[in-house]
Amino acid sequence: MNHNKLVIGIDCSTTACKAIAWNKQGKSVAEGRATYPLLQPQADWYEQDANQWWYSTCDALKQLLTQIDTKQIEAICITHQRETFVAVDSEGKAVRNAIVWMDKRSRQQVNFLAEKIGKEELNQLTGKPNAMTPSLPKIIWLTQHEMETVSRTHKFLDVHGYLVYQLTKNFRTSLASADPMGVIDMQANTWADDLLSCLGLQTEQFAELVQPGSVIGYVNESAAAATGLPDNLPIIAGAGDGQCAGLGANAVGNNRAYLNLGTAIASGIISRDYLVNSAFRTVYAPIEKSYFLENVLQGGVFTINWFVEKFANDLRYNNLNLSPEEILETAAAKLPPGADGLILVPYWNHVMNPYWDASATGITIGWTGTHGREHLYRAILEGIAFEQRLVGDGVMAAMQQKFSEYVVMGGGSQSPLWCQIIADITGVPVVRATTTEATCLGAGILCAVAVGWYPDINIAAESMTTGTGSRFTPDSQTQAIYEKLYTEVYKPLFPTLQSLVQRLTDLTQVQKN
Repeated sequence: MNHNKLVIGIDCSTTACKAIAWNKQGKSVAEGRATYPLLQPQADWYEQDANQWWYSTCDALKQLLTQIDTKQIEAICITHQRETFVAVDSEGKAVRNAIVWMDKRSRQQVNFLAEKIGKEELNQLTGKPNAMTPSLPKIIWLTQHEMETVSRTHKFLDVHGYLVYQLTKNFRTSLASADPMGVIDMQANTWADDLLSCLGLQTEQFAELVQPGSVIGYVNESAAAATGLPDNLPIIAGAGDGQCAGLGANAVGNNRAYLNLGTAIASGIISRDYLVNSAFRTVYAPIEKSYFLENVLQGGVFTINWFVEKFANDLRYNNLNLSPEEILETAAAKLPPGADGLILVPYWNHVMNPYWDASATGITIGWTGTHGREHLYRAILEGIAFEQRLVGDGVMAAMQQKFSEYVVMGGGSQSPLWCQIIADITGVPVVRATTTEATCLGAGILCAVAVGWYPDINIAAESMTTGTGSRFTPDSQTQAIYEKLYTEVYKPLFPTLQSLVQRLTDLTQVQKN
């Protein structure tokens, strides 16, 4: 085998497309990146122009290909933001903007699904408790509010399916990419025909399903011209960003859980059994006959970015050659655990597990005149860590086993303060992944097996993720302080206020309407 051969992982996330070339050892050889905007046409609505996914993919690939010989490339694989979908016509052209995973227009449709299908029935069938995040309630919203759009729609495509069409002109997607849409029969490995029919939808309105890790198509002539990729290059069916992150962190055994500190916070652990529980959602792992039991907090780094933009934007103009986050982290690190009595519940974009409450909003208590923005910054870091403790404990209880460690990746993993706070609050050691681009590496690992570099996914993951980054071990004294704050304040806080938060949301929603 030519040891200079490469595979390319493409990560089409919420904010940008990254293309990275990986060698057999899992080392990044070349990369390209192109951003695209997140649109907010109304309050609580989040959309994107799907064309921008394709344009940015082309730009990222062109950047990458200036750094390597195209003859080195053996295959490409796509990972992507999940639940985001676009309605397209028979020629693959978007008939409206894509609706993004964080969109909150479908509260009423979530209630409709609970009444029409049943919460437990939906969870058992799809692995997803009834919530706004999956594509399904937003598709129902379209059928109820944009019937003309639906009449022009040939397919509802996830991001993977849309990009595969641009590369091949075939309507196909990976089972592990379509799964988070919330319309897959998880035990039959097919579209949930009866569910779709009950809702007035048809299987034919969705893409053909392909197993992750298999060849889903080949780059056609027009796509080769647009991207610079070789014509007829194999495309390997990928998986959503959370599942690929778990693979790229080698969190596929030994009770290791992955923790992706990105725009949203996603964590999960592998399971060979199909388990459903309100404490988590169940998604396909990109490994045969395996699942990830996953938790998602939508207000992750998104919340930090919100805080910096709204309350610390002036720090961008300092003369210290430091980012606002670095300045705030330095100040927050000097504060004691508990941020001098400021506690925050990080539901900046409702809450999924364990409450599955579409009306939930953020909560901050303990304000006094002594608090400054460094206190709120630390409270955000601690609040997200407290929430990780809550959801992680739920998964461990359901599995009846403890996590051995969290393998962290994503932009937030670069914060040593945050990593240590997570270890101290959860009581689980935190280890940085070998790369911050574990999601993209997961796509590369799928390629590596498909082209024959390794005999199976487990060996590939082990071989391409050798070593670990910094390790953060819980400090017993700090952990004891956080234990009291968690059990006596944080854990009961939202349940105590939940009915009031729901009423507040209802009252303000009436004003918006």
